[in-house]
Amino acid sequence: MTGTVYKSTGSWYTVKVNGGKAYECRIKGKFRIQGIKSTNPVAVGDLVDFKLELNNDQETGVIEYIHERQNYIIRKSVNLSKQTHIIASNIDVVFLLITLNNPTTHTTFIDRFLVTAEAYGIKAILLFNKIDTYTDDELLEIKYLAALYRKIGYECIGISAKTGKNVDKVKSVMKDKVSMFSGHSGVGKSTLINTIAPGLALKTAEISDQHQQGQHTTTFAEMFDLDFDAQIIDTPGIKGFGVVDMDKEELGDYFPEFFELKSECKFNNCLHINEPKCAVKQALDNGEIAWSRYKSYLQILEGEEEHYRKNNYDEE
Repeated sequence: MTGTVYKSTGSWYTVKVNGGKAYECRIKGKFRIQGIKSTNPVAVGDLVDFKLELNNDQETGVIEYIHERQNYIIRKSVNLSKQTHIIASNIDVVFLLITLNNPTTHTTFIDRFLVTAEAYGIKAILLFNKIDTYTDDELLEIKYLAALYRKIGYECIGISAKTGKNVDKVKSVMKDKVSMFSGHSGVGKSTLINTIAPGLALKTAEISDQHQQGQHTTTFAEMFDLDFDAQIIDTPGIKGFGVVDMDKEELGDYFPEFFELKSECKFNNCLHINEPKCAVKQALDNGEIAWSRYKSYLQILEGEEEHYRKNNYDEE
């Protein structure tokens, strides 16, 4: 039988087949996924093959095969080895909620998020929330930011999770897809999810970041079916969308507007800093690339993301 993993508790996995029936499954032996040193071989979102068996008069399953993943997101493992923990796989779209104030979402944070989404191969959409609370000047700032990211190719939607404005647009994007939501604590993530799917009543962070700082708690993602043919993956306790490790030479590939110009640079391994005849620096001087994006690129290149990630990827 073939089904999708909806929940993982470390040793047992809830697998749902096409008809909607769910089976509790375990894995037999050790799975080795090529190229991934992971503490958990099976993740929420995985498509798996399993066979049924009787276990104490209960019909359970044994997972025998994991289908190739379209993508996956990871966090570093609990121990200090180079192993990782796969949070979820086969995600179609990830939404980043952005607010101008209370809290402020800086462009550096947005850009790190987008780089990570590009690296994982996941479509990212920016949701500018709380637009019902902004002054005219603040709305102009939102429009400027949305125009900046739309020019690069990202979809941007202005919403109000509180009043419901444009929530239908978000739902239409989610239809027939597996979605995740991310953003700073306080941006309205829980409010939006509960507006989209009031029946879910998803848990919000019960442990404050202050108490969780420095601890690696074991957490498990879970997928939920929504009533408009959509799925959402909830990741309680996980500090959002972590930045992946990448080589300096490949970082520019995850900035689409940089990647587009890469072939025009004199050197094919150009880092777009001090190299002669750099097409990215030329575009920057001509105002064709936003300075905020270039600043974010330099910060990630210089390895400042570790401290930034620890302090800013919070769950509500």
